[in-house]
Amino acid sequence: MPAPAIQSSVLDALKASVGPGGALDQPSDIEPYLSDFRKLYAGRTPLVLLPSTTDEVSRILAICNQHSVGVVPHGGNTSYCGGATPDESASQVVLALRRMNRVRNVSPRDFAITVEAGCVLADVQVAADKADRLFPLSLGSEGSCQVGGNLSTNAGGTAVLKFGMMRDLVLGLEVVLADGRVLDSLRSLRKDNSGYDLKQLFIGSEGTLGVITAATLKLFPRPAEYATAFVAVRDPGAAVELLARLRAASGDAVTTFELIPRIAVDLTTRHISGVTDPLSGRHAWYALVELSSTRRGDELQPLLEGALADAAAASLVVDAAVASNLRQRETMWRLRETIPEAQRHAGAGIKHDVSVPISSIEQFVDEATRWIEANVPDGCVIAYGHLGDGNLHFNIQQREGSDAKQFLARAPDIRRAIHDRVAARKGSFSAEHGIGRSKIEELERYRGGVALDVMRALKRTLDPKGILNPGKVLRQ
Repeated sequence: MPAPAIQSSVLDALKASVGPGGALDQPSDIEPYLSDFRKLYAGRTPLVLLPSTTDEVSRILAICNQHSVGVVPHGGNTSYCGGATPDESASQVVLALRRMNRVRNVSPRDFAITVEAGCVLADVQVAADKADRLFPLSLGSEGSCQVGGNLSTNAGGTAVLKFGMMRDLVLGLEVVLADGRVLDSLRSLRKDNSGYDLKQLFIGSEGTLGVITAATLKLFPRPAEYATAFVAVRDPGAAVELLARLRAASGDAVTTFELIPRIAVDLTTRHISGVTDPLSGRHAWYALVELSSTRRGDELQPLLEGALADAAAASLVVDAAVASNLRQRETMWRLRETIPEAQRHAGAGIKHDVSVPISSIEQFVDEATRWIEANVPDGCVIAYGHLGDGNLHFNIQQREGSDAKQFLARAPDIRRAIHDRVAARKGSFSAEHGIGRSKIEELERYRGGVALDVMRALKRTLDPKGILNPGKVLRQ
């Protein structure tokens, strides 16, 4: 049965709850909120609400809960899974938090910063830097993604190896519940065992259990030195061994360890301006490696060079370029960060955001690649990503000259084959992108049984009318 249209009196009450300038109801203004980043979904809504305070969010949810109106939280719209897009019924309102973008407090002595959910990640990084501190979450979309989205999807990125996922960086949250009540746990405490750790319920829940409006986040000492290298390795197994050697040799100073295949180098140098190959020869596999230290004089560069020389003597490393200045470091990072953009230029792609134990990466890549080669002649594998924490973006790219529609029609079968192989190695089909709308079936297949029962029980308890981000994570 289709959802009923939202009554005009309810829409008027919602507009009044945010005041002048806090609501959009004209088609041209609403349009940017109706489709996801990857253009997988296109929805409809009569109203986009732009609250500027937690009190306004509270009033919005109280009204929507009273009248059983669905609410879709919206941040920077960088989700890969359709998690911030309304459905096609026009029976849901969009709650965009971009006006809630204040840095409420920076406490260098507490190594903590309190920010609102609409803060852009890059602005949080800058605020921390001004206080001589580091906020370590780093993503390719950091110039547009918002903290609320990072929290609701438990974002990962390139520094998880050293600093952990977003949930590891949170000290406290402010959350508005479905009925409008505000759960305030904005604290900078490192130790607090006063009952259940409620904040962890909402991190990674994609707005289905409550709307995060602010967070107190961990800060760290700002690094004083970096050492960065672009390394050609024998194969993914050699990369895994190199990672272990570097962690031991550096006193666990490895911040980033990214696996990159040759095809990704070719795509970025072909399609992205300013990207160059750091090495003169062509090799099948590479690693982007970065060490960091808060102490000046640690001499990370000679340490890295020595460790790479030892790895070369052990036939793990084929060639390497160590950045000798900031420009060279930025060039290496630009190659890594523009791989997704280069893929979009190259044609259709079928994406998989998977994780397996680091010790299983070589076997997984080999087995899954052989399956693609045998069963998908019009596709080629681009397996890259965060080897340091076991998270690979195992993507299949349409071959040049092939039919995109035919290629994409194979996506469900390909996805099942890849995810079954991930599950067989006790991995995850969703490492850092969440579930949203696109992976509900996968969640039911691979996390069914007791785990799914507990998730549904939490949803019923915290959102009994099912108004929070309907149709995301859990099936309606």
